[in-house]
Amino acid sequence: RGLYLLISSLLQALNGFVLVVTSEGLIFYSSHTIQDYLGFHQTDVMHQSVFELIHTEDQLEFRRNLHWALDPPHTPEGEPSPAGKSLSSSAVTYKLDQLPPENSSFLERSFVCRFRCLLDNSSGFLALNLQGRLKFLHGQNKRSEDGSVLPPQLALFAISTPLQPPSILQIRTKNMIFRTKHKLDFTPLACDAKGKIVLGYTEAELRMCGTGYQFVHAADMLYCAENHVRMMKTGESGLTVFRLLTKDNRWKWVQANARLVYKNGKPEYIVVTQRPLIDEEGGEHLRKRSMHLPFTFATGEALLYQSTHPLPGFPDLFQCKGKPSKSKKPSCSHVGCSQKNGIDPRSLLGAVIRQDKAVY
Repeated sequence: RGLYLLISSLLQALNGFVLVVTSEGLIFYSSHTIQDYLGFHQTDVMHQSVFELIHTEDQLEFRRNLHWALDPPHTPEGEPSPAGKSLSSSAVTYKLDQLPPENSSFLERSFVCRFRCLLDNSSGFLALNLQGRLKFLHGQNKRSEDGSVLPPQLALFAISTPLQPPSILQIRTKNMIFRTKHKLDFTPLACDAKGKIVLGYTEAELRMCGTGYQFVHAADMLYCAENHVRMMKTGESGLTVFRLLTKDNRWKWVQANARLVYKNGKPEYIVVTQRPLIDEEGGEHLRKRSMHLPFTFATGEALLYQSTHPLPGFPDLFQCKGKPSKSKKPSCSHVGCSQKNGIDPRSLLGAVIRQDKAVY
C-alpha cells in the first residue's frame, strides 16, 4: 500500500500522464491521471486504439514514432488510412536481430500530437508533448499466423505533458475533479470523496430527493436536458457547464462530461466527470451559451421531462411554498404539491418547484 501511495503521489506531482502504446497502436496502459488532462477515465482508453484519440492530421506522425526507424509501412493509394484499418494489419513484427540495442538513442522519442480533450471547449483537442522511448513489452504471448510464439515487440513508453504550461488556477482545480454516478434519468446514486468535499453532501443526502435536476440551477436545466438527450442518443453528453447547488445553499459552477455505461449491450447507468470552476469562468460560459430552446415539443423529446402539464399559463413556480426554508439541504417536502397540480415531480418543472426559493 505504501508503494501504491508513493506512485500515486508521484503521478499527481507530474505535469502529465504515463502512456504505453503497442506497435499496432493499442493503448496498453495509461495512468489514472489522464483524466486530469483529457477528461477520459483510465478505463475508457485502456486497450483501445490510440488513433481514436489523436487528431487526424497528427496520426501519421504518431504512427511514425511507433516504428524503430521512423519508417512505418506505407499505405497503398486508395486503401484506408492506418487509423481506419484493423489494428493487426498496421502492426509491424520485428526479429530481435533486426533491432538496435534497447539502450540505443535510435529508440528515444520526443514529438507533439493533438489529443481529444473533453475538458477543452475551444478546439476539443489538447497538444501534448510525448517524451520517452521504445522498449520491449514482455509477457504478451502473441502468435504468428503459423502458430509460433512471437518474440516481445517494441512499444512506446512515454510521459505525455501539455505543450502549454498549466496556470496556477488549472493546477488548483485539476486536483478537485470528481465523479458522480446516476440512473438513466439522472437520479444520483453515488459520489466520490472529492465530490462530497466540493458539494458538501453525503451520498444519502444526494439520493433522498430523487431527480438530480433538483440540484441544478433553473436557468441551466434546459441546457443540461439537451445534453442529457444527446448522451442518451450518442453515449456521451459533450462538455456541459452549469451550476450545482451545494449543501450550504450556494451555486457552484462545474464543467462536466457525462457518458453512458453499458451492460450486456444496454445502457445501465450514467457516470459524470466534473471539474469545479470559479464564478468568472462560469459566467463567461453563460454569456457564450446560445439562448434557444434545445428541443421542440413537436418532436416528443420534451415529453421526457414534462408530459402532463399544459404549456399555456404555467403557474408561479413557487406558488406552493410558504416561507422560505432555512434548511441547508434541498427540500423534498413539495412532492405532494407537485402531484396535486398534475406536475410530475421527476420533470424539470417539478424539480424547480421542489427547490427552495431562498437559493435564488
